[in-house]
Amino acid sequence: MDTYIDDIGSFPLPTGIRRDDYAKAYEMARIAITNGDDPYQDPFIEQIFCTTVVNSFKCKLATGLNIPNYPQHFNGMRQVGDAIHTAMANGSFVVEEKNAILPELYVLNREAKRISEGIGKKIELRVSIFGPLEQYLNEVGTTAYPDVLCGFAQTINRFAKNSILNTKYIETKVISIDEPSLGHSPFTGSTELIKETLEKTCDFKGPTRQIHLHFASAIHDLMVVKGIDVLSFEYAASPKNIDTISKSMLDAADKQIRVGVARTDIDAIWAEFYDKGIPQPLAEQIVESTETIKKRYWIAKAKYGDRMTFTGPDCGMGSWPSQDAAALLLKRCVTAVKTV
Repeated sequence: MDTYIDDIGSFPLPTGIRRDDYAKAYEMARIAITNGDDPYQDPFIEQIFCTTVVNSFKCKLATGLNIPNYPQHFNGMRQVGDAIHTAMANGSFVVEEKNAILPELYVLNREAKRISEGIGKKIELRVSIFGPLEQYLNEVGTTAYPDVLCGFAQTINRFAKNSILNTKYIETKVISIDEPSLGHSPFTGSTELIKETLEKTCDFKGPTRQIHLHFASAIHDLMVVKGIDVLSFEYAASPKNIDTISKSMLDAADKQIRVGVARTDIDAIWAEFYDKGIPQPLAEQIVESTETIKKRYWIAKAKYGDRMTFTGPDCGMGSWPSQDAAALLLKRCVTAVKTV
């Protein structure tokens, strides 16, 4: 079975686009879409948000990724968190369906024909959404209240269902529920409560359902969660993670795995160069070599075989210094995997 190359989501803004301007345009676009208005009618939204989403997505496509994530330039927690705040102000932890939208997908769906014809094939899309546990930890805290957590699960489920596109030009192939704190937070919820929460979240059909973790310590408890197809963890920056999960465990649970094979921990990478007396490393330096990525991929693929159905960078690259540097990393991932 082939291994698909995807990315986790976040991506640097293009040169010339200020983060504050993009955030403002994003919020304006979200309001317009939820009100049933056309965001393209506002020149500021069209130029700063819509055009940026399209150009950044084209940049990702040009790297050769099989299933690129929509370009996540806005704060990932706020994508859902802002809508949750609105719901909470109205006395609920469940976001209304019309408000459970990602504006980036509105733009990509609208521009799909043009983009698809430009690349000569149908767009296969990955959608990342921060999960109910991460949102709960951010909004409520570590003490588990099952009824509140259930509301968060229902909210993420609505965002997921509203993110499923399937037209002649674009199809949502993967939805990833991102839970970076799972297994490394003092959350008081039981394993059974976490299982119930994630099963409610992943109760949708169509796309492959991933769950992305920063560490593999929680994966054991996720083997029994119905609705999760692919378990994802970082390997490049955390090599010991691969020792935690065996192929026999995946076989027994009938789960697939995604292994990150290229480092994206940019702060640590910068620090390593600084310690070497190189305060301003070039993109060619901060991106790992194709051979390094290839070696990691080979080790992971040899261990998991057909159970390893996805690979790519460890995590997102929103804090990377430029799109050129981030795109170079994606290109090297693609080259490494395709030449093994």
